[in-house]
Amino acid sequence: MANPDTTHRQQQQQQQRNRRSKPRPKPRARVPLTQLLKVASVAGGIQFGWALQLSLLTPYVQQLGIPHAWASIIWLCGPLSGLFVQPLVGHMSDRCTNRFGRRRPFIVSGALFIIVSVLIIGHAADLGWRFGDTKTHRPAAVAFFVFGFWILDVANNVTQGPCRALLGDLTGKDDRRTRVANAYFSLFMAIGNILGYATGSYSGWYKVFPFTLTPACNVSCANLKSAFFLDIIFIVITTYISTVSAHEVPLNSSGAHPVEEGAGESGSAEEAFLWEMFGTFKYFSKPIWIILSVTALTWIGWFPFLLFDTDWMGREIYGGEPNEGPNYDIGVRMGALGLVLNSVVLGITSLLMERLCRNRGAGFVWGVSNILMAVCFVAMLVVTYVANYIGYVGKHLPPTSIVIASLMIFTILGFPLAITYSVPYALISTHIQPLGLGQGLSMGILNLAIVFPQMVVSLGSGPWDQLFGGGNSPAFAVAAVAALISGLIAVLAIPRSGGQRPRSQV
Repeated sequence: MANPDTTHRQQQQQQQRNRRSKPRPKPRARVPLTQLLKVASVAGGIQFGWALQLSLLTPYVQQLGIPHAWASIIWLCGPLSGLFVQPLVGHMSDRCTNRFGRRRPFIVSGALFIIVSVLIIGHAADLGWRFGDTKTHRPAAVAFFVFGFWILDVANNVTQGPCRALLGDLTGKDDRRTRVANAYFSLFMAIGNILGYATGSYSGWYKVFPFTLTPACNVSCANLKSAFFLDIIFIVITTYISTVSAHEVPLNSSGAHPVEEGAGESGSAEEAFLWEMFGTFKYFSKPIWIILSVTALTWIGWFPFLLFDTDWMGREIYGGEPNEGPNYDIGVRMGALGLVLNSVVLGITSLLMERLCRNRGAGFVWGVSNILMAVCFVAMLVVTYVANYIGYVGKHLPPTSIVIASLMIFTILGFPLAITYSVPYALISTHIQPLGLGQGLSMGILNLAIVFPQMVVSLGSGPWDQLFGGGNSPAFAVAAVAALISGLIAVLAIPRSGGQRPRSQV
């Protein structure tokens, strides 16, 4: 009779031999860079609309009759929707089992809502006219504008998180490719900015689309409406290219990927739903908290500029007021031209992003760019002071030297803006992945560090500026201080390893 111990030992040895002979699963194939480039192209369509929104809508709001002190309140809908919508959409996309994939259904749905919203915004004056508005009293037009604007911001938040998360899905744990993918995303944001700001700076679109000029919609309004028609065309093209190129494989009902190794991370028990999301904060490491803090301070710096850049050019540099002569409109278009130059630098920087971060470290690059941002905001205050000291404001067009100085500031700010659009997302994706959170929810968590500062600026900048004379200088002063502090923290506290290439990738 065979010894039971010997038999058991033989069975164990046979099992070990079977495990050794069993073929190991093949590692995930690296996604080609050309595919990442195509998938990231949707950022161009989204940012084209953002560029129109940032350059034209603050002046347009004031032309509808909303005072400057309350113009920033209109923008509060963006961070409020981002506070709830993006984390929720990120979580839902992590768990989505739709046959078209996890991210693509949300990207397409968001793009459709963007199209609906810009049609409402562009036709707000016409819709208001049908409800009894006059040229001097437009409450219905304001209501339609605010309604469309809220839909636009919700749609942007529905789209952007899954776009970033999709790139994170495709790059996996490859830190270098994660940075490259986010750099591509930043590059297409630059392309969208260039086209959008260039569109906003041209004053003759109403001649291309003559039907946009109506009794309720003057030339400025018709140009805005025409620009949004171009936005619709562009976002349809880029959304199609991105979603067709993604090649997502659906998740099964348990949240695990049927074929790709490691894709089930988004279904981890560590992942929390919206109302439990704050409970995940206790798992965050110190570097994650530093990244979130620097992000928050960075956006306290950026949001006043993005909100009031063309308004600053129209008011402080060209000395105009909405609906009072041509100077304000000329200044707004010149500000849009400055944002075109800004976007060119943004695009060039995006191409160099991976090399900059690899050589110097992502935290160091981020910090230096934020310090440069602070210097630029201080320069805007200096230019404003010089313009008032010369005494032309309200009387003549600005001297060429003042215009050139203003455009140079806009241009230089393209470098730190490219860093802001790329580095924080790559860092948070790298540091939060070991926690088992899905890419969608991680983008939503980073978005919290963006929306809270935006809410503070939206609530405070308009009344604060009005308290100090109605200009934009106080908001820019706060922005300069926040940018400087964030830059110093990034240089001194973010680990150098966040920007280096992993040893296995060399």
